[in-house]
Amino acid sequence: MNSKFNLRFLLFVFVLNAGFAACSQQKQTTVLSIERENAAAVEVTVEIARTDEERAKGLMFRKNLPDGEGMLFVFDRDQQLSFWMKNTIIPLSIAYIASDGHIIEIKDMQPNDLNSVKSSRSVRYALEVPQGWFGRANVKTGDVVKIDLSLLNP
Repeated sequence: MNSKFNLRFLLFVFVLNAGFAACSQQKQTTVLSIERENAAAVEVTVEIARTDEERAKGLMFRKNLPDGEGMLFVFDRDQQLSFWMKNTIIPLSIAYIASDGHIIEIKDMQPNDLNSVKSSRSVRYALEVPQGWFGRANVKTGDVVKIDLSLLNP
């Protein structure tokens, strides 16, 4: 009977740890508003990648990403950014965003492409969404992403 209790206890601890691990892996999400020129603002729900580990993993291994969702990569200083698609199996579009929220440029990226997609100048943020979403949402270079800085701190 004691061995049955031990087995149940170990199973309980395993399930409890698995639950804690799942909770700790949940990403922080927020809704960003993008102010478009001569049009109503559009919203996108994003996961925030602000640590080196979160930025390195990005959207790797995801099987899908619905329109209206994405990932915002946050950096603590302006710099020229470079992204690639290693282990990323869904086609993405990326917007490079200045520290004031202005979209500097939008580029498309292909699944599993190891070529770097660089920003043309120093920026603070990058926003990845399903490929073509910016066009479907009529979001263009020069539009402004409203970023609540209080949500970006860990």
